[in-house]
Amino acid sequence: YIGCYADNTRRRTLRGVSFFDYKKMTVFRCQDNCAERGYLYAGLEFGAECYCGHKIQASNASESECNMECKGERSNTCGGVNRLKKRLELAQESARRYGSAIFRGCFRRPDNISIALPVSQVMLNMSVDKCVDFCTEKVPGGLGAGTACHCGFPTTLFTLHEREDEQLCAQKCAGEEFESCGTAEYLLVYQTQVQDNRCMDRRFLPTRAKQLVALASFPGAGNTWARHLIELATGFFTGSYYFDGSLYNKGFKGERDHWRSGRTICIKTHESGQKEIESFDSAILLIRNPYKALMAEFNRKYGGHIGFAAHAHWKGKEWPEFVANYAPWWATHTLDWLRYGKKVLVVHFEDLKRDLFVQLQRMVGLLGIAACEDRLLCVEGQKDGNFKRSGLRKLEYDPYTPEMRKMISGYIKTVDTALKLRNLSGVPDDYYPR
Repeated sequence: YIGCYADNTRRRTLRGVSFFDYKKMTVFRCQDNCAERGYLYAGLEFGAECYCGHKIQASNASESECNMECKGERSNTCGGVNRLKKRLELAQESARRYGSAIFRGCFRRPDNISIALPVSQVMLNMSVDKCVDFCTEKVPGGLGAGTACHCGFPTTLFTLHEREDEQLCAQKCAGEEFESCGTAEYLLVYQTQVQDNRCMDRRFLPTRAKQLVALASFPGAGNTWARHLIELATGFFTGSYYFDGSLYNKGFKGERDHWRSGRTICIKTHESGQKEIESFDSAILLIRNPYKALMAEFNRKYGGHIGFAAHAHWKGKEWPEFVANYAPWWATHTLDWLRYGKKVLVVHFEDLKRDLFVQLQRMVGLLGIAACEDRLLCVEGQKDGNFKRSGLRKLEYDPYTPEMRKMISGYIKTVDTALKLRNLSGVPDDYYPR
């Protein structure tokens, strides 16, 4: 929480997007909405209106003028109004975005900048929005040298992997004193919405695959997202043990093939029986925090691949019954693949999110494809695709009871022990509830 600020309709304190809910607005909803859209600040007024922005452009006001109750949360305040002047209550978020451009960080200027970032423009009145607009017409861009805007795709010459301290880029823009535009040695980089087409081509295998490789996971562990990444990284379609028409319509053309066709690079499966597992010659086993996986699968079951379960499902009998049935399966799925699988590569969903480049290299290696670094760098920029569930409707309460947590904690310990007995890394620390 930062404070209470003045606001008016002619000159907004926060100049990004806004949304309203005159029945159920809460501080959490406003923060989450702004963070999902990449804005740094979230502000509330009238108890129901949420405003997002990159910087605060107003003076402080009295705290007593921001004490209007939230429409959906009486225990908290959501701004207020004082005659014609409005007040905002602000909360800082870590997400960074400038309009549609995503902030990537501060990076050392590449030695051969004209090759690494081939499109450039000198701007005497430099600002972030001017450079973003220029590069949006070209390719993903960065800011540097205070007066020059450079654009280019990530390559081995400029990978965007070695992020520097942001203070090294803290030189004011010539055209906007509240923004930084980098220095002669360091570039501030924003990724625009220009699509990098170096990894977008996909096709079926030219010759029948000699081995069947499973992409195995418990439901809700990110299998669809992993397929998206693998298809971009290899250029080949993935297949499925099932047929999901909605996924086929979203571009997974291998979904319609029989899983033994040999035309796809790997096969999605949630199966965990010995016979089914032994049908595959090797496997990538994707494991995810059960607390997150169970909620993701529950959302998918009642809301679709990128939708959400309704509030009534969470509060009704469906959720407890789902946890009772699916939590044991989360453990047995991993244990069965470790026991019966041939040549199993374990990948933790959390590691894939944190270090996509390295983990995807491991996965592609098992598939027998030579990993092209430029293609993998392209995947990093297109990693979300259309398969990321928006966080705008995250639950505002913990759906897990103490009894559920005790049961799931036992399954986590069992899986952790099984992994370590095979000289593999145990489960990540965040699997255990805080």
